[in-house]
Amino acid sequence: MRLGILGAGKIVTEALPVLATIPNIELAAISATPRSQEKLAKFQTEYQIDKYYTDLDKLLADDHIDTVYVALPNSLHFEFAKRSLLAGKNVISEKPFVPTAAELLELRAIAQQKQLMLVEAITNQYLPNYQIIKDNLSKLGEIKLVIANYSQYSSRYDDFKMGKIAPAFDPQKGGGALMDLNIYNLHLIVGLFGKPTLVRYRPNIDGDVDTSGIVSMTYPQLQAVAVAAKDADGESQLIIEGTNGRLLVNGAPNTLGTVTLTMRHQRPVELAPVDNHHRMHAEFVKFAALVDHPDTAFIEAHLDHSQRVLEVLEQARRD
Repeated sequence: MRLGILGAGKIVTEALPVLATIPNIELAAISATPRSQEKLAKFQTEYQIDKYYTDLDKLLADDHIDTVYVALPNSLHFEFAKRSLLAGKNVISEKPFVPTAAELLELRAIAQQKQLMLVEAITNQYLPNYQIIKDNLSKLGEIKLVIANYSQYSSRYDDFKMGKIAPAFDPQKGGGALMDLNIYNLHLIVGLFGKPTLVRYRPNIDGDVDTSGIVSMTYPQLQAVAVAAKDADGESQLIIEGTNGRLLVNGAPNTLGTVTLTMRHQRPVELAPVDNHHRMHAEFVKFAALVDHPDTAFIEAHLDHSQRVLEVLEQARRD
């Protein structure tokens, strides 16, 4: 994979040390606006990136690049994913993929026409512990309740209260607890149980943005809730309760810590150790492999999943 990165924000700062350790990823270029030139130059030196651009279009015109990682603010994902596909590049888009399911359908049509890879960078779908959770669901009997919580006091919340609005708190840029944090919970729940029949969202609104909130999802025989907060601290975890036992996943839904199975009247059993790799490692290892060895069925299955999540997300936002 000859990777071009669009953006130089917090997620890119976190991703670069990971990407630099994956053997079959070449860091071909990075691009951001002119005000980030000093940061781009530092990234280039520190991570041995071939080139940097202060014009996003110049990166898209670089014939050496075969794949673009769209790591821009949420509101720009669709525009630059589309422009990247039309430029003949495979696309990895940060979560949330795009604002609407209709936009994803448009991107999928372009990717299919041009025979390009299109994927969402959503860490929990690629972590080893996610498969362990799936493999053990049947032991729980009839599953009745699911509770997913991702609550962490944002480092930018104090600035937000003082009127300094970062993109993560800007509703015009796709910010808020639902889009920024609860999206991980939705990916987990929809990935494990499919699309619910009813979706409701009850947010705490501050300055026209949801700083925390609860999504409730109704299934034929199951109730699920997804809790996220950027304005409060909580114990982030996933609990799945069934007639025969329960699964407890400690840690945030984008990292998936230890997985513990407790059968009724039995002692808890830890099913898997925490993966010592950074949370973004597994997804990018897979994306690089897909560029080298395309797997259309795998990509389409994950796009179908992202489509369902976006449909749930839209229902929650409308509610």
